[in-house]
Amino acid sequence: MSEANNNDWLYEITPKRKLIDLNFKEIWRYRDLLILFVKRDIVTVYKQTILGPLWYFIQPLFTSIIFTLVFNNIASIPTGNVPSFLFNLTGITAWNYFNQCLTGTSNTFTANAAIFGKVYFPRVIMPLKTVISNLFKFGIQLLILIIFYFYFIIRGYEINPNTNLILFPVYVLMMALLGLGAGMTISALTTKYRDLTVLVGFATTLLMYISAVPYPLAEVSEKMPEYAWLVKYNPLTQVIEGFRYMILDTGVFSWTGFLYTLGVSVALFLFGLIIFNRTEKNFIDTV
Repeated sequence: MSEANNNDWLYEITPKRKLIDLNFKEIWRYRDLLILFVKRDIVTVYKQTILGPLWYFIQPLFTSIIFTLVFNNIASIPTGNVPSFLFNLTGITAWNYFNQCLTGTSNTFTANAAIFGKVYFPRVIMPLKTVISNLFKFGIQLLILIIFYFYFIIRGYEINPNTNLILFPVYVLMMALLGLGAGMTISALTTKYRDLTVLVGFATTLLMYISAVPYPLAEVSEKMPEYAWLVKYNPLTQVIEGFRYMILDTGVFSWTGFLYTLGVSVALFLFGLIIFNRTEKNFIDTV
């Protein structure tokens, strides 16, 4: 083969040298692969189950019912003029998207070690496809929320969204960035410390309870003021509260809390990206 032919390559693959490196041009070049992975995730996740896509509906509905029975009926936690079931369903819909992004990306390196070791493509495509495919699931669960929203309106409840509804895309973006950033960080760390794969399962459950998902933020501030800071400064609490505030017009909203959460979301995503890029250079030797 002549020297001219040897140099006739399409593009050159080099290690990432920048501290923050997210090559959109390269991701766009592999967009077909990204779309293929997204379709695979959506189609195959419940393919060999009896109820199939119905699990998209069952999980949030049953969780909302249990939360309503335990927290609102037994523990008597008030939700104001908003029906308890709708209050819980709204919080769970937002929480599920973050949770699925986090757990879906937290095993990127260990779950895809075989394919990563054989062929090159931008590794960041794997966490991105998780966030995008979960956006589809989030849309389905949002549809369930809308159905019950109108159901309670027909039954006579005075529920109205407020002008903060224009911030809906920003809240979705913040949930994605928080899940993506935390997931990429955990994925990088699990290449060396496998204990984290065990930790993620119950840590996300514990995190849900300090993110004001099954109760309003005002309730913990009133009954346990000494621990309220733990919930208040959790960025996920601000997301859940903001989500309920714009849809149900209940709860607490402040621009300070909104900007704080947006800043933490961007910072956590950039931190996760840095750790992820540094790990992808040599993770195959440790996995």
